[in-house]
Amino acid sequence: MVRILFIEWKSLGQIDITAEFKRRGYIVDFYSFPRETENTRLNMELGEKLIRTIAGKNYDFIFSFNYFPVVAIASNACMVKYVSWTFDSPFIQLYSNTIFFPYNYIFVFDKAVCLDLWAHGANSVYYLPMAAPVERYDGYIINDELRKFYGTQLSFIGSTYSEQKNCFYERLSGLKEYTKGYLDGCIQVQKKVYGKFILESMLTPEIMEDLQRVCPTVVNQDGFERLAWVYAHYFLARHVTALERQEILGLLSERFHVDFYTYEQTPRLPKVNNRGTAEVMQEGPVIYKCSKINLNVSLKSIISGIPLRAFDIMGCGGFLLSNYQEDFLEYFIPGQDYVYYEDYDDLLNKADYYLVHEKEREEIARNGYEKVKKYHTYKERVDTILEVTNYK
Repeated sequence: MVRILFIEWKSLGQIDITAEFKRRGYIVDFYSFPRETENTRLNMELGEKLIRTIAGKNYDFIFSFNYFPVVAIASNACMVKYVSWTFDSPFIQLYSNTIFFPYNYIFVFDKAVCLDLWAHGANSVYYLPMAAPVERYDGYIINDELRKFYGTQLSFIGSTYSEQKNCFYERLSGLKEYTKGYLDGCIQVQKKVYGKFILESMLTPEIMEDLQRVCPTVVNQDGFERLAWVYAHYFLARHVTALERQEILGLLSERFHVDFYTYEQTPRLPKVNNRGTAEVMQEGPVIYKCSKINLNVSLKSIISGIPLRAFDIMGCGGFLLSNYQEDFLEYFIPGQDYVYYEDYDDLLNKADYYLVHEKEREEIARNGYEKVKKYHTYKERVDTILEVTNYK
């Protein structure tokens, strides 16, 4: 009998992967993990608690969504396999030296991140896209009342990235005028580039020196992340995303009815219908099923990966219109399973086209749904995890 210690925090996918483990007859014990309140990298007290918990029972492996060095330290000390599946981006803890521990099986949803880590010799890292609980989504029955309430031409569920906790860019006040102008130029270029992340490579020694002057940053004690990587992914990429999402929603709302589900006020988007927060597990599937077009505008630090939002949309049978992400092409056919746009004009034209061509839109949505249902559920992903970890 397989016994799993599940590192529990408020993660997306927890209910669905737990259900898949239990469907196979596995025993799942939960460890309440203080992700929001404690240091999850080097934390002796937390590590000792984990070691005592792991040593108390004969676990086959430990599982967590996202990778946590303190868990790796504890599992390595107990010689128990640690399986993690990271879906956040950026996620700096992947650049901890603990990823080289022999008991790690680190699954990451973005192939570009895998390539970066593999280049550092991280043989314990594996590429694994996200998934959708299609069977659960099939249980959502859409009646006329729900369709009337949630029905719209275009919808988007996501952050504005202008909220305080994500405004790292504001910490860069006081930069030299040259640096500010240079970064503004880089931001404008990255905003228009799909399929390639240029921000890190654009940070020259001179620019880095000024960034360090106004907002000093250091490599973590247990880490090998690059300082330019930190500034590019946490400070600049989020700012690019905030600008891009605001511009896209603004342009679309000039021509179409756009429902935006977010927990922030959007005074700069007067024609966007701000519906407030949508509960992802409950409301999300209903919104995806009722919207004619579901939009995906990826966070810029997701370099090539398929965001979880995209799997959820297709897994609900919704029509997906997304920015270009390279990993899509490994599993889905553009124009057949989903549609991607190349720039703002292309986005507007494709939104206009697919709102008019209903039969074609519905056929694409159905194709995407069937492909996700067949190849991209939690059952398939757990099969892969068990094969890699030699439990299949």
